[in-house]
Parts: sequence; C-alpha cells; structure tokens
Amino acid sequence: MDISDQSGDGIDPSRKSWWNPTVIGASITSGLADLSYETANVILPGFLAALGLSPSVLGTIEGIADGIASFTKIAAGYLTDRIGHRKPLVVLGYSLTVLGQAVMAVATAWGMILLGRAIGWMGRGIRGPLRDAIVSGAIPEDQRGRAFGFHRAADTLGAVLGPALGAASLPLLVQYVAERHWTPVAAFQIAMGLTVIPGVLAVLSFAFLVQDYGSRPNPKLRFHRAVASLPRPFRQYLFAVALFGMGDFAPTLLILAASQALHRHFDLGTAAALAGGLYVLRNIIQATASFPVGAWADRIGYRSFLVSGYAVGAATMFLLVLAFALPALSAVPALTVAVMTAVFVLAGLYMAVQEALEPVITSTLVPPEVKTTGFGVLGAVNGLGDLGSSILVGAIWTHLSPQAAFGAAGLLMLAGAAVLARLEAGTPSQK
Repeated sequence: MDISDQSGDGIDPSRKSWWNPTVIGASITSGLADLSYETANVILPGFLAALGLSPSVLGTIEGIADGIASFTKIAAGYLTDRIGHRKPLVVLGYSLTVLGQAVMAVATAWGMILLGRAIGWMGRGIRGPLRDAIVSGAIPEDQRGRAFGFHRAADTLGAVLGPALGAASLPLLVQYVAERHWTPVAAFQIAMGLTVIPGVLAVLSFAFLVQDYGSRPNPKLRFHRAVASLPRPFRQYLFAVALFGMGDFAPTLLILAASQALHRHFDLGTAAALAGGLYVLRNIIQATASFPVGAWADRIGYRSFLVSGYAVGAATMFLLVLAFALPALSAVPALTVAVMTAVFVLAGLYMAVQEALEPVITSTLVPPEVKTTGFGVLGAVNGLGDLGSSILVGAIWTHLSPQAAFGAAGLLMLAGAAVLARLEAGTPSQK
C-alpha cells in the first residue's frame, strides 16, 4: 500500500465499529514503539548515573526533549490540516524515534544523550497528534472511549514488556562487560542499541497496516488562524490540562525516586532493578485499566472521569512526599517496597485515565477542519507541561529536597483537577 493513501474528509465512510484494521494496526505500531522507547526510559537513569550525572541533568534532558516535542506537535498538526496528508509524516516520526535511540546507543556524554532524546522526541511530536487524528476518523463517535482505551492498552503493553526486558537484561549486561573489563557505560550502550529493533518494526507496521483517509487539503489555512479558530471550550479545557501537566513529570524521575528510596536498604544494582520492576508494574496497571476506563467513560461521561484521574495523580505525589518525609516509612525494607509499590500502582491508574480520555475529549470539542491542529495543541500543552515539570522537579529535588519537589507536583495536579471540575457541565464532554 502507498503510505500516502487517499485524501478525503479524514473519516472512514464504512466505519461501524471501533474494532477495525486502522485501530488494530495503530495499536500494534504503538505497542512496538513503546517496547522500544520505554525500554530506554528504564535504562536512562542508570546510564546517566554511570556517567556520574545528577537528577537535575536528567530533568533538564527530559524537559528539553519534551519541549521540542511540544512545538513539533503544533507544527505537525497545522501542516497536516493544510496539506491533507498525515500518514507519511507519521512514518517519518516513528523513523526519527529510531534514529534517536541509535544516537543514544553510542553516547559517552550527556550531550549525545540530549541529542538522541531530542531527535526521538521530535519524532514523537510529529507522529502523536497525527496518529490520534487518523484513529479518531476511523471510529464511530459513541465508541471513542473504547477505541482509544484499547489503543492505549496496546501501547502500554509494549511499555510493560520493554522495561521488563530492560530490567532483566541490565544485570546480565553489566556482568558481561565487567568480565571483559570494559567500562560500565558499555552495558547501557548495548542495552540502548537493542531498543532500535522494535523501533524499526514499528515503522514498518504503521506503513503497511494502517489506512488513512487523509483530510481535505486547505492550502490557504494560516497557522494563527488555525489556532485562533479552536473553540473557547477547548481552550478552557487546555488550561486544566496545562496545570495538571505542570506536575506530571517524566517517568524517568519517578524511577530515580524509587531507586533512591530502595537504595537505603539494597545495593545500587538491586535498587535499580527493583525500581525498573516497579515501573513495569505501573505499565501493567495502565495497560489493564485503559480499555475498561474508556468503555466506562463512554457510558458515564468523560469529564468527571478525567477529574478523578487527575485527583489520583495528586494523591500519588503526596504519597511520595510521605515516603521521603517520614522516617518510619523507610525504616523497614518491606515497608519501603510496599509504599513504592502503592505509588507505582496509583501512577498506572492515573496514567490510564489521562491518556485514554484526553484525546477523546479533544475529538469532541474540535471541528474537523482543524482537528489535527487541535490534537497537536493538546500534545504541545502536555509536552510543555512535561518540560516545566521535569525541570522544576529536578531543580527543587537537587537544591531543596525530594519531598518539596513531589509536593509541588501534587499541588499543581490538584489545581488541574479543580479547574477541570469547575468547568461548566458539558464543556469538555457532551456527557
């Protein structure tokens, strides 16, 4: 199949069910892509530690990468609404992610890791809103929750398998390089290089399995007019998303927090492996909950369900504050493991709600002629939130304390939930 497909109104004329080849193909692709870069997520904190770098450096790298992805999402969304072709750009986006992983695999300093992360996240920025717009056009309006929930479940399944493989393989690779008297950094480079394989398969999967009906070209569309034409209810909704996003920092920092908490009782390698295992648990929870969340929200309404998810996010941060602030919660190894397990379970739940429902609400609020721009702006707002939160949390953590950093994140998440709850009924949802 020609990856450009046909250009039209962006809607599959035969769509009758959310269960169709486009949703299935996009889900397989996302699962493979997450298998690739989520493995990198669990490797990256240890990689930076092996290079002797601090949490603030990790926060800066993740924040800059997320910022690049944010601006790319807006540009990609607008460009697609103007030219009417989405699929070639999505394939390009997945290809750039693979290139970014390859760059990090040969990194020997933080600058190369930043470059690789920036290239990879630029690819994520290109593909994310365009892929969501393609999926949105392939499903009936009353089944959006189930479709996006299934897609996020498949996406997160890759995020389960990837970190599991990464966490299991790292001790073996560390032993392998030690026996050969190589630098410890080599173990992380090899592990990062292996992530390229599922990334390449993701590129091929989207190119050959997904059909895009395109969108009607609008060559006269201007960027400022496209953004300005986004409805007022959608802009109000974005404000709540932005507040929550300012507290929703990169998962690599969450892994680092678990590593530090567990390092009180275990050696560094064991603590890192346990933290990686907890991240796998978070992703299992997210994958398991995503489809039920979407199906349930189809019945009871999207806005109220998302408010609850945001509140769970805030609770996750406050539990982290207690874990670092109260000596009693870190005095016993089993209790520390139990508290960290609860943190990652809650994180999986709020991520399932957030990622399944934010694009659904966007699709209900944005008109077809600027729909991809709307998805791009949503992704940009989330990315800018990640930029601010990762840098903010990393800096507060380094210069004050981890409990101060997580407390600030929790308050921002709670503010996002409060703003979303106060929006007039039906604003971000028709239910």
